[in-house]
Amino acid sequence: MAGGWGAKAQGGGMLLALLGWISSCVTTFVPLWKNLNLDLNEMEVWNMGLWQVCITQEEGVVECQAHGSFLALPPELRISRLLMCLSNGLGLLGCLLAALGLEGWRTCEDKPGRKRQLLLGGGATLGLAGITTLVPVSWVAYNTVLDFWDETVPDIVPRWEFGEATFLGWFAGAFLAAGGLLLACSARASSTDTPLAPACHQGPAAPGLPRGHHLHPKNADLVI
Repeated sequence: MAGGWGAKAQGGGMLLALLGWISSCVTTFVPLWKNLNLDLNEMEVWNMGLWQVCITQEEGVVECQAHGSFLALPPELRISRLLMCLSNGLGLLGCLLAALGLEGWRTCEDKPGRKRQLLLGGGATLGLAGITTLVPVSWVAYNTVLDFWDETVPDIVPRWEFGEATFLGWFAGAFLAAGGLLLACSARASSTDTPLAPACHQGPAAPGLPRGHHLHPKNADLVI
């Protein structure tokens, strides 16, 4: 029963980890971190990402322009770029390590301790990837809320709001963290349920014989 639970936990953990990693990569590159609707021109929607700003018009025409100098960006965007790229790399590394430690793979089958270490390492790496995804997304969302409710800015000035990538990033971080936790727990479960190697049992000892006597094959002919 415990072994079946461990296999299911590994499968569920890998599925969540892959979904989280793919979502994190999409969040990194799509220009949908912030949305802005202009009251003067409602036919245009501005979208901002970590790499570019796009303007979507009512006719479906999209025009994008990359950000200027990296050093000229706000601190939240600079650090978010670095953390999201780090998260993508950690997520890929964690998936590879965890995949090598799965029960279905023949890698290190003769070394169950090594497979548990790979699972634990992959789970920890995926958990770190989840944190490095949640931090920049939450930071940008927090600054968006502060700017939206800033009373020093006149009401006529349009305000940035949450984009779709913000919610996708939260889901990605949660999936990565949950997948890493499941994989780490399955490694701990497999370590406690591994049966010990059976001890070598010797057959019953032959009864002792008096000195000077030897065993001969049954019905053996005597040689004179």
